[in-house]
Amino acid sequence: MDPLLLISNYYKPGSKSHNILYGHSRAVADKALHIAEKLPQLNPNLIFIEESALLHDIGIYLTNAPGIYCYGGFPYLAHGYLGCDLLTKLGYPDHGLVCERHTGVGISKEEIIRNKLPLPERDLIPESVEEQIIAFADKFFSKSSENVSKEKTLKEVRNSMSKFGKTNLDRFNAWCELFL
Repeated sequence: MDPLLLISNYYKPGSKSHNILYGHSRAVADKALHIAEKLPQLNPNLIFIEESALLHDIGIYLTNAPGIYCYGGFPYLAHGYLGCDLLTKLGYPDHGLVCERHTGVGISKEEIIRNKLPLPERDLIPESVEEQIIAFADKFFSKSSENVSKEKTLKEVRNSMSKFGKTNLDRFNAWCELFL
């Protein structure tokens, strides 16, 4: 599998949306690999981490996010499950699960129902160590900033996570204990 080739099938190389997606995803992949390499006892699959981190946001082109040059018909929050559907149809269902489960620190079925989120009514929470590492690394980079590879501080990420409730902040803090 060549993640860059897959990306170029949906994002014109050199376009603003391609540059944002690739810059962000490369930064996430690099951080995820750095974390994984320090955790050999967890036996993370480094090739899968790099491929999946590069593809975790492939579904954004299907969403209406003009700030990152995406003009699809779905709400931005849907980009994860849309990316999962895309990668599953292409024969990469495990990579697709990374897409589906990386948003925030994961979203429970109960949260989806309670908040009437435009998502499938199922748990969308990272399960494998690779999924967790990628979701964790993703929290440190924004696609909407001028410099998509500029890393946020731990304090900035915690402040952001705290806006989504104690459960989400607790999950993020547990990842900090495991990954930092």
